[in-house]
Parts: sequence; structure tokens; C-alpha cells
Amino acid sequence: MTTEARVLPRSFLYVPANRTDLFEKGVAGPADALVIDLEDAVPVPEKAAARSALAAWLDGRHARASGPELWVRVSPDFLADDLDAAVRPGVTGIFLAKCSPEALDTAAPLLVALEDERGVDGRLDVIGLVETGQALRDLAVVTAHPRLTTLGVGEVDLLGDLRVTRSPRAVAAIDGLRMQIVVHCAAAGLSAPVAPTSTDFRDLTAFEESTRHLLDLGFRSRTAIHPAQLDVIHAVASPSAESLTAAQEVLDRFDRSRGGITLDARGRLIDAAVVREARETLGRRR
Repeated sequence: MTTEARVLPRSFLYVPANRTDLFEKGVAGPADALVIDLEDAVPVPEKAAARSALAAWLDGRHARASGPELWVRVSPDFLADDLDAAVRPGVTGIFLAKCSPEALDTAAPLLVALEDERGVDGRLDVIGLVETGQALRDLAVVTAHPRLTTLGVGEVDLLGDLRVTRSPRAVAAIDGLRMQIVVHCAAAGLSAPVAPTSTDFRDLTAFEESTRHLLDLGFRSRTAIHPAQLDVIHAVASPSAESLTAAQEVLDRFDRSRGGITLDARGRLIDAAVVREARETLGRRR
């Protein structure tokens, strides 16, 4: 990650766009970010009504700055209509389902036109979801796209497309797929990728262990499908007080050195990578 890459929220809670009764409940909850889902969560016959309801809700609340970040997951199959509903002042970004170079190329001018037309302050972030073998093959092209903030993983769809069975025997292979995403995001200087969720929201012990595992692999955020998963994500993804103190000490020593050679409290060289890690750690402070 470069020093310029944005530190993303720890948690992203999916809320179906056809469940308007859950919008305000989600905003009032503990999630760092809410993702209103116009893609798989909404049956095709209900999509038009869901878009209209979402646009009305966003237009009615964009002036309120408090609460979680607001994101919208859009489908490449209905990109123009979904973006028309989603791009509003107050929205932070877009999750682009089934991300591909073609989908990003289509989305980019649509986003610019809607941002200008509606007075959006700055550019919306775009998180592309890797959900197909083709997207995995095209990672170098996807991560080079100027509109992309980082990648996430639609792991159920990805494994299905690859015909990979989630089992103890496939753990190493699945981690290998995940690491491809981590490596390409880092190489492109993007924000740290967003980890896939678990559909088993009842087994929070397993969810905590998998969240720790994904952070060890290089992810720094995670999606959730149930509010019960949020406290686990926050506990795991938040830097400890000790790591925050150590990171601040690294930056203080680096600043005092005025670019010269300096060591940390344990006598290790403070180089650019150490400084970058310290800044990212402090950026994840909540």
C-alpha cells in the first residue's frame, strides 16, 4: 500500500436494497460502512422499485454527515440504471459486482457524468469484486484501472466458477487465490483489499478465527451479512493500543531524523516500508 492509498472502513454490512425498513436500522448500528445491495440480494422483478426507493432515501438523508459510510453494490448487467440510483451526494463509493476491465471501462464515464451532474464532492471510491476465473486472470489489468480503489472477493461465486470445493483439503488453494488479490492490490498501490464474508453468522468463534486469518494474509477490512459479525470484525481489525503506541514512536523517530538513518526502540532500522506500515496502522485507529 502506498502512503496515499485510503485506509478503508473495518466493516461493510450488506443490506438488501429491497428492504428499505433496514436502511435506518443499519445507519443507527455499529457498522463502519453500510452497503446497500442492488445486485444478488434483489430479484430482477423488484430491481426498479428498489432503485427508486434507494434514490429517494439517499436524497432525503445526504445532508446528515453522521453515521457509517454509505456504499452501494451495483451489477454490471444493469450498470447504468444501478449507478443512476446510487450516485448521490453522501454516498462514499460503489461495490462493482463481477468486476472486469470491461465493467470498469463502462462504469468510469457514467460515474464522472453523474458525479458532475449531481454535485458529488470528489470522486466516489470503487471496490471491484473478484467473482470469476476471468477476473482472476485479468487482475493486473483490473488493478491498473485509474478508477479502482481496491478489490474485494465474492468468494462463493469465485469458487463456484473455478469448481473449487471449500474443504480442509482446499484451504491452501483458496489462500493462494486470496493472495493473488492481495499481491496485485499492493503492487498497484491500491488500498488493502476487502476480505470476503462468511454466510455462517451463527458461529462467531469460527468467524473470528477466519477474520484473523484473512488479516494475516493482508486484508484489512471485511464484509458482513449480519450485524452479529460486526463486533468480531472490529475487535480483530482494530490495532491494539500497543501497536498504535509503537507506530507513533516510529513516526516520531523518523520525523526527528529528518530523513537520516534512524532506529526503532529495539534497534531495528526504520526504512520506508516500516514508516508506511506505521502510517497504515495509525490510519486504522478508531
